Amino acid sequence: MNGYTASPNSPWKSLLILVGLTIGLSIAVQMIVLVGNIFITGDWGNIINDSNSIYADHSNLTFLYLLLASSSIGTFLLPAIFLQKIESYATYFPVEDINKIKNYVLAAVLLFAFAPLMQLIGEWNMRMQLPEAMGGVENWMRAQEDNMAVLTKNIVMVDSVGLLLLNIVVMAVLPAIAEEYFFRGSLQHIFQRVFKNHHVTVWVTAIIFSAIHVQFYGFFPRLILGVFFGYMFVWSRNIWIPIICHFLNNASVTVLAYVYTKQGKTYADLQASESYPIIVYLGSLVLTAVIGWYFYKQIHQNKAIDGERLDQDQIV
Repeated sequence: MNGYTASPNSPWKSLLILVGLTIGLSIAVQMIVLVGNIFITGDWGNIINDSNSIYADHSNLTFLYLLLASSSIGTFLLPAIFLQKIESYATYFPVEDINKIKNYVLAAVLLFAFAPLMQLIGEWNMRMQLPEAMGGVENWMRAQEDNMAVLTKNIVMVDSVGLLLLNIVVMAVLPAIAEEYFFRGSLQHIFQRVFKNHHVTVWVTAIIFSAIHVQFYGFFPRLILGVFFGYMFVWSRNIWIPIICHFLNNASVTVLAYVYTKQGKTYADLQASESYPIIVYLGSLVLTAVIGWYFYKQIHQNKAIDGERLDQDQIV
């Protein structure tokens, strides 16, 4: 007698499972860190009475590093892995042509080429103002941004190699793997089954990717990054390409912050951006388009040989 094989879940059921795993595992993993910190230090009053104290107090940096790591692991990495275990019939994290170094180099160069335009978008986003009627919302957004700035400043502005390496692990390695597994791997796969259109899927996933960071004055640069990562994944069907690019983006900030700190510069100096002549931005746009086209054509040529087409709405 043939064994019974369960039918695949609908995309909405897959999404519900992912959301449930995200909520449950995020709370569970971070609670382990919180309770562990209480037992080790016996200091739970400040955490309960003033949650912002962990952002401003350098003595809490060890605890803060653990919270950041547990957030990446519990909120993004574990839910994505558990969903793949539950739905083993699906391939959420494809690794086609994983050894083709040229694809990684092209993807990294693509991001580098777009850097001036990304900076310009970031400057515009930082100057964004809401209508006067939404003043309360804008004040809340500014407060959230200020809290995140304090957190980032206390972590990235370090002057020792040991802390730099720790920052690279916590702020580059873990987020790159965890967030790409979750957003490009799990969420983008589910949304492709819903929308059946890669362009809609990539943009919707990128919007959620940016919004979930709750950094409104960096929303659009992160949105564009999410779009880049999404198309890289669709074209290459190799989860490690957006992971590597995500890592390079985050690691470059941590290394630059280390260099600035060693030079006696401040976090404000790190945040300051330099304006370029218009020719630089035009060059960035053209170079990005050329490299993006070449990246797509290179992978498209390889896939076409295998009888596949990247412009079809396939589920990745």
